[in-house]
Amino acid sequence: MAEKNFQLDIVTPARTVYSGEVKSFTAPGVVGNFQVLFNHAPLLSAIGIGEIKVVDAAGTVTRFATGGGFVEVKGNKVILLAESAESDAEINVDRAKRAKDRASERLAKRQSDTDVDRARVALQRSLNRLKIASKQ
Repeated sequence: MAEKNFQLDIVTPARTVYSGEVKSFTAPGVVGNFQVLFNHAPLLSAIGIGEIKVVDAAGTVTRFATGGGFVEVKGNKVILLAESAESDAEINVDRAKRAKDRASERLAKRQSDTDVDRARVALQRSLNRLKIASKQ
């Protein structure tokens, strides 16, 4: 492993989204963003809906939209277990727009508290995906 780099693995239930050496990793903690660098103290944290920013060993920045999950930092290795994660290049903007529209319609109808909560989360996820895709 190169100096000042550490191993990062981003894993969803469906697949390994990213695996490699990185210089930095920034994630949306539930109370604010946090960044991990080489020799970071051990950490276990929940993450929320938001942007993951990865700077790889070559200095290339890749952004991911995530739907939440958990991250563990231990011994210069970071493992992110995400509910969902898509790189900026993988995001289907049309699909994200349709999801945003559906969630907005469900919020407007307000049939039950459960529907409202699910619609809010769906709206947050779709808006996050659109934001990440626009940075590409």
